[in-house]
Amino acid sequence: MQLGIVGLGRMGGNIARRLMRAGHQTSVYDIDANARAALAADGSIPAETLEALVESLTESPRAIWVMLPAGKITEGTLQHLGSILSPGDILIDGGNSYYKDDVRRAAEFAKSGIHYVDVGTSGGVWGLDRGYCLMIGGAKEAVDHLDPIFATLAPGKGDIEETPNRGHLDPRAEQGYIHAGPAGSGHFVKMIHNGIEYGMMQAYAEGFNILERKSSEELPPAERFDLNVADIAEVWRRGSVVTSWLLDLSAIALAKDPNLEGFSGHVGDSGEGRWTVEAAIEEAVPAEVLTAALFTRFRSRQDHNFAEKMLSAMRLGFGGHTEKV
Repeated sequence: MQLGIVGLGRMGGNIARRLMRAGHQTSVYDIDANARAALAADGSIPAETLEALVESLTESPRAIWVMLPAGKITEGTLQHLGSILSPGDILIDGGNSYYKDDVRRAAEFAKSGIHYVDVGTSGGVWGLDRGYCLMIGGAKEAVDHLDPIFATLAPGKGDIEETPNRGHLDPRAEQGYIHAGPAGSGHFVKMIHNGIEYGMMQAYAEGFNILERKSSEELPPAERFDLNVADIAEVWRRGSVVTSWLLDLSAIALAKDPNLEGFSGHVGDSGEGRWTVEAAIEEAVPAEVLTAALFTRFRSRQDHNFAEKMLSAMRLGFGGHTEKV
């Protein structure tokens, strides 16, 4: 199947590569000529303009996946593409756009007969080999047409134990992707996913902070333990109830840099946590943990401790997010 891809950064380029490994044809565009050349060397068809990208797609309907930062650059690119695509073609936003923008865009593009699909994409810099967990919003016709793309990008069942009593539920969820509902629902589900991620990361960070503090020379000797935090992270990975990929990344970071000296503890946020809290407020749903985790990130930009360094290490591990001071 053919797919056009706009944005060849940490995730967009690897999405193209994973698709090509499975025999799909990709046409790619990025403002960076070096990024286009790198994908061309791997087998993609490079395009120097969005118009050339559209022209390179010969299958109908044409489908283009936009993988750019949320905000003006994504909005402008989608609007430009919408002006040069034809009725029946499909526009996909796989970034982290705000779900209300998706609802608006879908209605606007529908006037021209263009399908709009929003895909919450989780997998970070590891997705090329591990696959991407996909949360998809849009009309059934368009989502079903794109199923070969989604099935290829998703991680598949792997060796994860099956959940009992799932026989009556959507089997795609076991493969690592779902059609969540109409336009906007994919990014809404991904938004809540990222809000939960904030809370989980904060819990790990605070726990490791307590462990690290227990070894501090500031404590009286009788109250001090000489704890190896890297070993604790490793043992928790093996059979404990707090096992997770975030813990795996924590263990990797601590084994490499036990004191996390390579991190300042200045923790960024890319928007989804804020939107999750806003949704909780709109729905009058309590979200104490997620809200506190978001506010901790704000505080980290003024004062840093080991917990914030742990958060920075996890963000670098799963998403390649570097600290911005």
